[in-house]
Amino acid sequence: MLRYLTAGESHGEALIGIVEGMPAGVPLTAEVINEQLARRWQGYGRGGRAKIEQDRVHIYSGVRFSKTIGSPIALRIDNAAYHRDRAHWPEVMAVEGTGEGIEKITLPRPGHADLVGAQKYGFDDLRPVIDRASARETAMRVACCTIARQLLRQFGIQIGSHVLRIGQVGYERPEDWQARVEALIAEGAEALARAADQSPVRMLDPELTERAIAHIQETKKQGDSLGGVYEVVVTGVPPGLGSYVHWDRRLDGQLAQAILSIQGQKAVEIGDGIAAASLPGSQVHDPITKENGVFRRRSNHAGGLEGGVTTGMPIIVRGYMKPIPTLIKPLETVDIATGEAQPTRYERSDVTSVPAASVVAEATVAFVIANAFLEKFGGDSLEEIRRRYEAEIGQLSTGLASKLE
Repeated sequence: MLRYLTAGESHGEALIGIVEGMPAGVPLTAEVINEQLARRWQGYGRGGRAKIEQDRVHIYSGVRFSKTIGSPIALRIDNAAYHRDRAHWPEVMAVEGTGEGIEKITLPRPGHADLVGAQKYGFDDLRPVIDRASARETAMRVACCTIARQLLRQFGIQIGSHVLRIGQVGYERPEDWQARVEALIAEGAEALARAADQSPVRMLDPELTERAIAHIQETKKQGDSLGGVYEVVVTGVPPGLGSYVHWDRRLDGQLAQAILSIQGQKAVEIGDGIAAASLPGSQVHDPITKENGVFRRRSNHAGGLEGGVTTGMPIIVRGYMKPIPTLIKPLETVDIATGEAQPTRYERSDVTSVPAASVVAEATVAFVIANAFLEKFGGDSLEEIRRRYEAEIGQLSTGLASKLE
């Protein structure tokens, strides 16, 4: 079983990650992780920190000669904001000392974890909540999950994403983007990721890209922020991952949790998801065929999952992100120190980070799929897993057919 932990605060010295359970022999270098970290920073509408941080990972353990060795993998990403502003952040986020003389933040932002975090942990200063609840944590999450992604690549499982909507600008119907996505993923979902990366907002349509940029610019002038929708696609997934026998082993539930664990995500759908709720069953369920002894689906309305188990079709997951709660235009709040009504104060922020969220979602989805893959084909080394995979993959697709015959 794979596990990972992240530690660190947004303006602390560094982010730390530990990945446990990775089999030995998986190719891994810092540069492979850094490529994904760079993708996380892309996207029109990012704030000032995008110009400061140039995330680079350092691998401390668990890797030898560019391959994993089966022991825990330790990672570190330095926070450039901490190291550049040495007159401020090292003092504000000091590990030791009393904090005497440090200004307290007492105005919680609506929509952020500020107030609930202070209520939960008993803080009279919101800074500890702001710094840990920050989406800055997702940098280390991307780093940890990229290691799982490397394992999947060894078996032809690829992951990509693209943005469907930012605020009021986006596709109106699935038919508007599905044909293009299907053409791109014919050779694997990473082609989808590369195509989306060519757009400043990770949209596949050039006209929508221009309209989304204009929408972001206008929203910035108004001092507001925007949310949106993105789609993650996984190709090369064999049938039989996940399980229907226990609630916590259903893969669709695990994928939904992975998406909603990302800061700012408020809804998720798999396959036709939301639209399926208003359609008759004849337009929702995927007819089953048998071609050359292999079971297939004529369509993929289910998004590659039935009963919490993969069907062998591409996995389709969509995430819905709310607008960022840090606004230039103040909202009403209450000072936790005085109890008085006050307008929120502004801190550096993005207008939208939907493009970045789609990249983070790729990573979190990769981790879930990798765990399900290891549950089915697991071993202590890549070669042991490969032997099991090659011995069983044909049986998963055709074994039932041979028994029926």
